[in-house]
Amino acid sequence: MASERDRASRPLHDLVGELLDQEGPLPIVAAGNPVLRRPAERFDGQLDPGLLSRFVAALRATMHAAPGVGLAAPQVGVPLRLAVIEDPAPVSEEVRVVRGRLPQPFRVLVNPVYEGVGAGRAAFFEGCLSVPGWQAVVARHAEVRLTALDELGRTVDEVFTGWPARIVQHETDHLDGVLYLDRAEVRSLSSNQAMAERWTQPTPAEAAAALGFALPD
Repeated sequence: MASERDRASRPLHDLVGELLDQEGPLPIVAAGNPVLRRPAERFDGQLDPGLLSRFVAALRATMHAAPGVGLAAPQVGVPLRLAVIEDPAPVSEEVRVVRGRLPQPFRVLVNPVYEGVGAGRAAFFEGCLSVPGWQAVVARHAEVRLTALDELGRTVDEVFTGWPARIVQHETDHLDGVLYLDRAEVRSLSSNQAMAERWTQPTPAEAAAALGFALPD
């Protein structure tokens, strides 16, 4: 098996090709792997259109299998500025309203960058496929403007609000070597079991009061 140093030095075309030779969902790397802590390389044609299409399809299949609502290329060990998102939003009406969680179609984000719109912040529990078993409250921009390209090279310039804004921030952060834990309220860190037993409310207000952390005004 190639060492981390060997993998990091390999051409991205070869690295992705080797990944796609495997059957089934791609392996998701966990926190502690250096690829998650380095800014990813901007996409500039390193993958030919056919290989890019296959890689995007594999990312989507891996995201579905996990399951998750977003997946960035570094999460499968590929340091490339590319992510996919898709959210069927199977939540109650109360959660939908409180969190602004609306279904999102499948999207490919190439070289995405976001900036906050306004001063609004929203804080909710979130998790990460690369930090399995845990969730924590993260205060993020309630509204962001995202600029990117899609898989066909077309310009994306769109404002996201609510939960979709959280998803694009989370995935774009991955491409900058940032994990959600870097932005989290540390005192809110909870196992999935604790989440299921205690913190299923639409907002983290009860968790903030019990665990001793502040929420944005």
